[in-house]
Amino acid sequence: MYWRIGVAWTRSCVVDFGRNKSLSFGLCSSDEQLSLYGYIIAYPLQDFGGIMSALGSDSWWRKSLYITGGALLAAAAYLLHELLVIRKEQEMDSKDAIILHQFSRPKNGVPSLSPFCLKMETYLRMADLPYQNYFDGKLSPQGKMPWIEYNQEQAYGSEFIIDFLEERLGVNLNSGLTAQERAVSRAITKMVEEHFYWTIAYCQWVDNLEETKRMLAVSGPLSELLRWILSHMTRGIVKREMYGHGIGRFSRDQVYMLMEKDMRTLATLLGDKKYIMGPTVSTVDAAVFGHLAQAMWTLPGTRPEQLIKGEFINLAMYCERIRRKFWPEWFVDVDDFYYDGSSEEADSPSQLPDLGLYTHSDSFHDEANSLSRSATSHSLDSDRTGHSLFDSDMDAEHSEAELKC
Repeated sequence: MYWRIGVAWTRSCVVDFGRNKSLSFGLCSSDEQLSLYGYIIAYPLQDFGGIMSALGSDSWWRKSLYITGGALLAAAAYLLHELLVIRKEQEMDSKDAIILHQFSRPKNGVPSLSPFCLKMETYLRMADLPYQNYFDGKLSPQGKMPWIEYNQEQAYGSEFIIDFLEERLGVNLNSGLTAQERAVSRAITKMVEEHFYWTIAYCQWVDNLEETKRMLAVSGPLSELLRWILSHMTRGIVKREMYGHGIGRFSRDQVYMLMEKDMRTLATLLGDKKYIMGPTVSTVDAAVFGHLAQAMWTLPGTRPEQLIKGEFINLAMYCERIRRKFWPEWFVDVDDFYYDGSSEEADSPSQLPDLGLYTHSDSFHDEANSLSRSATSHSLDSDRTGHSLFDSDMDAEHSEAELKC
């Protein structure tokens, strides 16, 4: 999306914000395609068809411009600083390294507010592929986020990224599935990404905008202003694209009814199994987790949180299992597991640490185990019946008995 804002300044020029560098901040559609761009151009007033003359010659216009001009230009300068800042590229050997471009970490400790970014990073961890995060806000040539670079090649869109990695690196999380199971897996993925996604986006960016706004990772003296601008722009885009999709033409109650049907379907498909397709993870688990995690940890007090931590508790246990196995550095509060009718402040003082180059090395596991031991009080080991939530190393028969709700 491109945007342009003009601000009248004195009698000689107009400041216009157009397109240049990007600043990532939120989501907008499947494999999110949203960013801001900006540069300053000073246009002679005559190029704008006599804007000032259209305002009239009354002195109150000039006084209003003079009074507000300083504040507007100060805000514009800071905004442009954020938009045009050139981030120093992290030094690393890019040969045989997967570089994952994605949105910045939010402030509440969750890896991403984007289901697709969380899906892609979780997939890389499930496949045990070392990767480097780039939170530079740089979109792919197709306007996609996330996207990857690997040995001077690029892949865009989560589905095509996974196909690319399977072809280049020979990884395949679906190798143990039958042809029929792979077909079911793809059907579930499409339901989640092409239908359930929009209901989550509606809850995040339309119905729960204030909470989501506080999670945006924006800092500086004008952070509140920037959060307001970014969140409300995203809200408008989400509403417009939902309308184009068709789901946005329904009422709020109908959207939530569709959400509940999708979550009920997922809960039924999961049942007592450890993962969606059985005892081991497959590609569909990365997609389902990326979306359910938003309901689980980013939407306090909302209908999706009530559902996943209440009626569909097996989905909550499923999310917790994946979080513990593949995100050992991501901690959640024990009180946050079950919905109790209250909502916590979205601004959490602790953020997910940036581990840089992620790999399943011995040193990483040592670090993760150390972090886990130091945060035992913020970890949940069992559900209300005393059954283990983190049983990923158990055999399938034993795990099925323990995961019954």
